[in-house]
Amino acid sequence: MELQVTNSPFNQEQAELLNRLLPTLTGAQASWLSGYLTALQSQAGVSSPESTQVHQGNTPAESSAPKEVTILFGSQTGNCSGLAQKLSKRLSEQGAQVTVSSMSDFKPNSLKKVQNLLILVSTHGEGEPPDNAISFYEFLHGKRAPQLEGLAYSVLALGDTSYEFYCQTGKDFDKRLEELGGKRLAERVDCDVDFDEPAADWMNAVLKALSEGNGAAATRAQAAGAAQIAAGETEYSRTHPFQAEILENLNLNGRGSDRETRHVEISLEGSGLQYEPGDSLGICPENHPELVDQLMDAMDWNPEETITINKHGDQLALREALLRHYEISVLTKPLLVQAAELSGSEPLKELVGPGREQELKAYMVERDLLDLVQDYRLKGIPAPSFTGILRKLPARLYSIASSSKAYPDEVHVTVRTVRYEAHGRDRYGVCSVQLAERLASGGSLPVYIQHNPNFKLPVNPDTPVIMIGPGTGVAPFRAFLGEREETGAEGKNWLFYGDQHFSTDFLYQTEWQRWLKDGLLTRMDVAFSRDTDQKVYVQHRMLEKSRELYEWLQEGACVYVCGDEKKMAHDVHATLAIILEREGGLSPEAAAEYLLQMQQEKRYQRDVY
Repeated sequence: MELQVTNSPFNQEQAELLNRLLPTLTGAQASWLSGYLTALQSQAGVSSPESTQVHQGNTPAESSAPKEVTILFGSQTGNCSGLAQKLSKRLSEQGAQVTVSSMSDFKPNSLKKVQNLLILVSTHGEGEPPDNAISFYEFLHGKRAPQLEGLAYSVLALGDTSYEFYCQTGKDFDKRLEELGGKRLAERVDCDVDFDEPAADWMNAVLKALSEGNGAAATRAQAAGAAQIAAGETEYSRTHPFQAEILENLNLNGRGSDRETRHVEISLEGSGLQYEPGDSLGICPENHPELVDQLMDAMDWNPEETITINKHGDQLALREALLRHYEISVLTKPLLVQAAELSGSEPLKELVGPGREQELKAYMVERDLLDLVQDYRLKGIPAPSFTGILRKLPARLYSIASSSKAYPDEVHVTVRTVRYEAHGRDRYGVCSVQLAERLASGGSLPVYIQHNPNFKLPVNPDTPVIMIGPGTGVAPFRAFLGEREETGAEGKNWLFYGDQHFSTDFLYQTEWQRWLKDGLLTRMDVAFSRDTDQKVYVQHRMLEKSRELYEWLQEGACVYVCGDEKKMAHDVHATLAIILEREGGLSPEAAAEYLLQMQQEKRYQRDVY
């Protein structure tokens, strides 16, 4: 019998972990584990665990937080999920009973019973909620949403200031909860890509609000919790990456292709880092040295000048800081507003002023900091002042293209090199060109693992899997198939893959052919858009096979989509709806509901960007 949220006291993530572990245990191991858990409960004085609750640490007399706190997260890549777990740990150490859940697993009808609600949510695409937040978002903004006069809440919003609708989903939740009668425990905090410090500040504000009025015990518990968190964060992570050796760095495209796609194999030996298919590798990149030198020349800065790079007082030489620490290849509205104020440039103040929104938006497209400096004559601003308005260079996330079972102590990524000309200058993808031009076998780069619980193989190894991944979007499916091969999973596997030309752009062709021959890959449909007069994409192949695809869905197949969100993923979603209407006789509304239900059941998962 398989554990589910509905038939056990575990949340979705716990149930999936247990379903993976339990079938692998021997009789002796199962007996030992049963005895161990019994002894552990007796030692801790715990009578029975609660569904999705964590309760540990303090006695009732020392309790420094309300008895019940609910944490809901909506996350596309896993950042909010990870932060939610950190917050849960700190609250538990204060004696709280904490319910942690993704929004898709939370039963909206129980919202009325919640006393203290903490929401951590990212914004996806053009101001949209991430996939696992859609159903809860729609419920809360619909007619069935209850009045919440007794609710205390706070929102942490993750986003990216280079997007127009920065942190929009978090703002929407914050506003809607207030409209329904909720009262803020702490003000909403909006985080840019460098979210660690503002997220920590928000957590501290929430903890303080929850524990106010509970005396010295609260202060002691909060201080102890913070100390334990600080002590525990010595492992390799986003804020403390592992310096990994590059084992192999190959161009997957054939001679004559106008594309360059790097297959990079990286050693994790000695790091302790672990991952599953569906996770991502975070790479902390360096800016292009040529752009850094051009920027320093344009500003007449001394590359050896020492500047302070953060509030902790850490210092670097200016050139080193511009190479490794600051983002200089992307313009954002907050940056331009601050630059206008710092420089006093009237033309720049006019550009960021009211009524010029569309012009400002157009200016920021495919321009960088050097363009801004040259276009608005910002030369002469001292380096410490100017770098003070720059945001930290964000890490780049790449879908992992390997199974750790197939490649122990290694991680592989598939990266398309970005080069183009715009506004009279050559432009470079920060990380992709670094990998293509400045990192060879034997070199090293800082990395960490970004776990993504929202893009995972089905727990049941017999479940059929449909994978749709054009171009580098095929990367995680190489990991999926490698994992299913190593674990002996019996479920059928169907891959839809597309690129430009069969002869030069068929990424991992020999591996797909081997898996087809071996029977692991049940079927594969390809679309090479530039090999025919009419451009053919993966969604066209899906429509051609609509009857078979619908039959797989009826058999319970899980659908996975990876790649471009704006165009490809949108078209694939629309194609799935058409297939449901055509083959299943559903109305457009019923087809949309079917797909939403699949998402809620984790049978339709997307890793899109």
